[in-house]
Amino acid sequence: MDAILQYLPNTLHYQRRQTIEVKIGDVPLGSMHPIRVQSMTTTDTLDTKATVEQSIRMIEAGCEYVRITAPSVKEAENLANIRAELAKKGYFTPLVADIHFTPNAAEIAARLVQKVRINPGNYADKKRFEIIDYTEIAYQAELDKIREKFTPLVKICKEYGTAMRIGTNHGSLSDRIMSKYGDTPLGMVESALEFLRICEDLNYYNIVLSMKSSNPQVMVQAYRLLVQKLAEENLKPYPLHLGVTEAGDGEDGRVKSAIGIGTLLEEGLGDTVRVSLTEEPEAEMPVGRKLVEKYKTSPPTPEGGVKKPPIWVLGAFNPFSYVKRTSHQVETFGKDNVPRVIVDFSQIKDPQMEDFKAFGYTYLPLTDKWGSNDLASDFVYFADENVPFMMPNGLKAIQNHKTWLKNTEKNRAFPVLNVTQFLDITTPNSEFNRKFREMAILHPEMNFLNLEIADIDFENEEKNAFLIENLKENKNFVLMIFANEGTNNVLEMRKLFLYLKKHEITHPTVIMREYLHNIDTEMLQLKSSVDVGALLIDGFGEGIFLKNMFENETPKNEKLEKIKAFNHLSFNILQASRTRITKAEYISCPSCGRTLFDLQETTAMIRQQTDHLKGIKIGIMGCIVNGPGEMADADYGYVGSGKGKITLYRGQNVVKRSVPSTNAVQELIELIREDGKWIEK
Repeated sequence: MDAILQYLPNTLHYQRRQTIEVKIGDVPLGSMHPIRVQSMTTTDTLDTKATVEQSIRMIEAGCEYVRITAPSVKEAENLANIRAELAKKGYFTPLVADIHFTPNAAEIAARLVQKVRINPGNYADKKRFEIIDYTEIAYQAELDKIREKFTPLVKICKEYGTAMRIGTNHGSLSDRIMSKYGDTPLGMVESALEFLRICEDLNYYNIVLSMKSSNPQVMVQAYRLLVQKLAEENLKPYPLHLGVTEAGDGEDGRVKSAIGIGTLLEEGLGDTVRVSLTEEPEAEMPVGRKLVEKYKTSPPTPEGGVKKPPIWVLGAFNPFSYVKRTSHQVETFGKDNVPRVIVDFSQIKDPQMEDFKAFGYTYLPLTDKWGSNDLASDFVYFADENVPFMMPNGLKAIQNHKTWLKNTEKNRAFPVLNVTQFLDITTPNSEFNRKFREMAILHPEMNFLNLEIADIDFENEEKNAFLIENLKENKNFVLMIFANEGTNNVLEMRKLFLYLKKHEITHPTVIMREYLHNIDTEMLQLKSSVDVGALLIDGFGEGIFLKNMFENETPKNEKLEKIKAFNHLSFNILQASRTRITKAEYISCPSCGRTLFDLQETTAMIRQQTDHLKGIKIGIMGCIVNGPGEMADADYGYVGSGKGKITLYRGQNVVKRSVPSTNAVQELIELIREDGKWIEK
């Protein structure tokens, strides 16, 4: 139990993790310094002019560290020219050399820039996708080789005052690590610790650590486990660089990044972030800044330190692996069902059939039937509005309890109650219950209960006794749980889930959040992804309900557009958290100087032709560094292998090499067709 507390002093209390300070030029990292935002250039590193110009655009957009790829010695040497040109123009933002496969390039770069990033999976190890049964002696011999190759770089960094990021990527774990630990968060952590132990043996501590994955679940678990292992081994608390690799573009990329990065920031973990979007690098800055804005001012540590959590919390939450919350089934909620989506239609007056297009339903007059798409919501909340017409099959209505009572066709909708109404109705000796006992005041199959965190007094069990007892007696309720706005809303929601577990309350739950109508679109994507996604990836929640807070004068068409956006966003959050798959997924890298084709254009082209293939995962990688490893869990891969040449993968196996880029997308489609997974749009 106590071991888990080494990952966080209290999993229910926000406190930014204290780290050592790492000096990176004139922009120090960690300790109590602000959370830094960074990105990476996409230009050819040998093109000094283009790299300098792009770096300036990034810096002016808020980039605090500029990372530049150095795949070989000649690119590493040119970093000196890039740094000198930036200085001439008055820009002194620290530069970071990104190294893969080439220790000699790293050793040159470490003398020229303020920081180097190495990937332990390919700096001194091999990656041939081979499973090897190592003896202890053979394994130690491999570690000795790593020490021999890595020590010169550490000594150079010490001599020149250069910082280092030891950055593990989920998809590029070495064959040696994979053979011993598998494709796991533990393997990711151990990969970094092998290099870190060498650094500490050599008294070098100017280090940042990262654990990146394109899967937010894996990414979050790996960072937590890293913090745990650092504490267990009494290693220094190094700053953390947060990022979800190959997040993609548009809303998909923002949602996936926010779930991974935001979950950790909510827990006080993370000192610098990079949002990896398949867009221009300067577009990443505003996203990163919006993510860290909330955590600019950390609350002071309470006198005596952070209190330990209540005894009932210990062991109730496993931060290192995904465990779905135990719930019983109520109608289509809970147990083995996928999370359900509720759309808020309560502020649409006199709705028409065509308005239901906003959340995935289309009425077909010729056949007098409804059609739906893969993003059709499961329930629609009308509040105090009447159900206007015969709804599509599969779509069900929710009304406030008092309105539902007046409904002459109660089977067409389900009621939602607040806690006071719930207790009045379900407490046997209450005046309300005695008076209306004979009436059908609840739906026989399913009812909803709005349960706010403020409804629970976590310090006073006696106050909660009636509520807990009545819930246990009334199994046909789904709990809509929500919290008021605040710094710790995710942790407060976690507390409520663990409290329900303590009392063996297994009712299905819907995570409900309210957002103002005028919230910035990008901020809505990021905020909701953190508020809801952070809970989903830890196994909490059997549904999602994003509510709109419209102003009275908002035009109907504008409301419908916002409802459409909320509905689409709900499904995107479920997809990114890997809890409900409704469309194709793209694992596309953000591009860099190694990229061998136009990633943005190609990603858009592949998406346009394949986005109807539900559940298919396609990796789109600019070079061999980021593929096939980085697309570890993709079904198909499209990887740059030379100028105008593409290699196609099925899983991690090469299917076709040197395919001309002019017809590579069509070849990819043919590959999917061969496997019987292609359907026409």
